[in-house]
Amino acid sequence: MRSAAKIVTAAEAVAAIPNGATVAVGGFVCTGHPEALTTALEKRFLENAAPRDLTLVYAAGQGDRAERGLNHLAYAGLLKRVVGGHWNLAPKLGKLALANEIEAYNFPQGVLCVLFREIAAKRPGIFTKVGLNSFIDPLNGGGRLNSRTTEHLVERHMLDGEEWLWYRSFPIHVGLIRATSADSRGNLSMEREGIVGEVLAIAQAAKNHGGIVIAQVERMVDGIDDPKSVRVPGVLVDYVVVAESEHHGQTFGEDFNVAYVTSGTGGSVPPPLGFSERKIIGRRALMEIQRGEIVNLGIGLPEAVAAVAAETGRFEEFTLTVESGPIGGVPASGLNFGCSSYPEAIVDQPSQFDFYDGGGLDIAVLGAVEVDAEGSVNVSSFAGRFAGVGGFLNITESARRLVFCCTFTAGNLEVAIDENGLRIVKEGKHPKFVNRVQQVCFHGPSALAKGQRVLYVTERAVFELTAEGLVLREVAPGIDLAKDVLSLMEFAPVCCEPSLMPADCFILS
Repeated sequence: MRSAAKIVTAAEAVAAIPNGATVAVGGFVCTGHPEALTTALEKRFLENAAPRDLTLVYAAGQGDRAERGLNHLAYAGLLKRVVGGHWNLAPKLGKLALANEIEAYNFPQGVLCVLFREIAAKRPGIFTKVGLNSFIDPLNGGGRLNSRTTEHLVERHMLDGEEWLWYRSFPIHVGLIRATSADSRGNLSMEREGIVGEVLAIAQAAKNHGGIVIAQVERMVDGIDDPKSVRVPGVLVDYVVVAESEHHGQTFGEDFNVAYVTSGTGGSVPPPLGFSERKIIGRRALMEIQRGEIVNLGIGLPEAVAAVAAETGRFEEFTLTVESGPIGGVPASGLNFGCSSYPEAIVDQPSQFDFYDGGGLDIAVLGAVEVDAEGSVNVSSFAGRFAGVGGFLNITESARRLVFCCTFTAGNLEVAIDENGLRIVKEGKHPKFVNRVQQVCFHGPSALAKGQRVLYVTERAVFELTAEGLVLREVAPGIDLAKDVLSLMEFAPVCCEPSLMPADCFILS
């Protein structure tokens, strides 16, 4: 008979992590991160200078932009290499990369979470078009973030006359995952977790390479009645750590919200937005979403689309999805991003990206830091820091239509409405439409070749990507085209008698 699971303290569990191990950590932004385990690993390193020279691998960024999450592991010596999908939530990791103190890679979130499955099956890796012609393409740096990082982990290959990227597999030695409940044999269920994530793939990857799996849970139970609710079987789990409540909140923003684990309509809608440039953009972007469509909304400014849809009674017309796994419901924001209130379903993250990569999204509404003359977009590198691409590259590669949302300029922009229309009270300090983006995260010419329809929506102008370049399609009423638009762009768009943006975008409410 198989013995019972080893129930240990977090300190005892992380003591089993050897020097030089490759450690995969599950979680998404502020949800599903095994905080008790990374806290204990930080404490062990500070007290014992061990373990050392770890390779950290994670798909989605995990942290609170301050101290929690993967920020616990941001020590030169503890880490030798980091391969991550998003860096912005763990700025301490980013500082190590920018200071050239660790080897650092940024790969697409959807590639990494699916790569865990390939590693588990001991397949050679993933062949995909996600990342072609971006900064992750080997022709443009291979996702390497500093001069210390020299090994190529992604390669270009020609298959059947087409260019593909090959993201190579590598062994995983330790899996740090999280669930709600564990029984005496280590079977894990996730009934109070806001997402499923990639816990099974990480556990299988570590176990099949002779490594260990450490699971953080909220509680021990006598048994799990429905075997279908077991997300990670106990045969994969080496250590179970029952976390203190302070380290097992449902998200970094809330201890527990029943709406995140309750199916159905539930009556939850986003709060109304006051009038601002965000609301103008949200209203205009919403007009691009058609009844019955499957939609992904990015974090930040695109969240205004959901709020406007609720205000206008359109919320039930389409289905919102989040790359972390929720389908339907209302996507949460801020420190709860990744969860949804009253979703219809929650699938695991690799499966969600399988759907996205295969063209399942009708439309995606995403943010943009910079847009250039060829329609390429930067979302990862700005203001002396590195954010990373997360799931952006997967989503933009395959969604049928794309709407990029951003203010026309950045930095203290203020707008108002008067009898003539939109008025710029205070112009932003930084241009958003530049000759060449700092880092290509979406490649405009590739989108054109695939036949994607791409719009760029701002509070004062709407552009469309065409073979002739960016075409100025609409201008807000009250805006001086030469002064408020063209003079603030580093390149000249194609101007073909733009129409006025719809009046409904500028209602003061």
